[in-house]
Amino acid sequence: MTSLTEAPVAERISGQNWPALIEEIDGFGCARTGPILTAAECAGFASMWDDRQRFRSTIDMAKYRFGEGTYRYFANPVPESIMQMRAAFYRRLLPVARDWAERLGDPAPWPDDFEDWLDACHAAGQGRPTPILLRYTAGGWNALHRDLYGDLVFPLQVVFGLDRPGVDHTGGEFLLVEQRARAQSKGTVTVLEQGHGLIFTTRDRPTPTKRGWSRSPVRHGVSRIRSGYRHTLGLVLHDAQ
Repeated sequence: MTSLTEAPVAERISGQNWPALIEEIDGFGCARTGPILTAAECAGFASMWDDRQRFRSTIDMAKYRFGEGTYRYFANPVPESIMQMRAAFYRRLLPVARDWAERLGDPAPWPDDFEDWLDACHAAGQGRPTPILLRYTAGGWNALHRDLYGDLVFPLQVVFGLDRPGVDHTGGEFLLVEQRARAQSKGTVTVLEQGHGLIFTTRDRPTPTKRGWSRSPVRHGVSRIRSGYRHTLGLVLHDAQ
């Protein structure tokens, strides 16, 4: 078996157990991958935080009542490794996106190639890159929200843990809350292990009902960080207005 350090990142993504991941995504709206990034790669991404020239904007979450913490959007050119990861996840998740659109009776505007999809986003006025680096310290948290950024939306996205839970920080679990039709909301809590990705619903997902398929809105956030530092890398698969 090829080790993480020997395989290109796109191969590591392709080498995940995709039938199992898709089954879990389809059933629960999220799924955690196996290890994809090495500890050194995670540290490399986290260290980019201090290089302000890499980013197009910095958001103080408290200022906008989004929570407590800070995040930064990468500027163009986005690091090639991040673009390769986005393209690799897009290819694997595209069948799920199209299937969900069919169940919900929605348009499926996503072409086969990720670059063509970004071209469509840019033509629609969504030309700003969306890969994001997030940093929380003790007391930080993220309110439930959705990352839409425009009319063109890919229905799934990915976040990577860059630190070691229980070692570099405590708390800071990833939260996913699904609003069910004519029922109370359902929550999922996930601990993001270092180098693992979590694939999750961006906006809505189809859920079965007696009459067919229902649209279940989904939001995500982060619970309170109790100690230490928590860094994550977010891969939204559409660009922003």
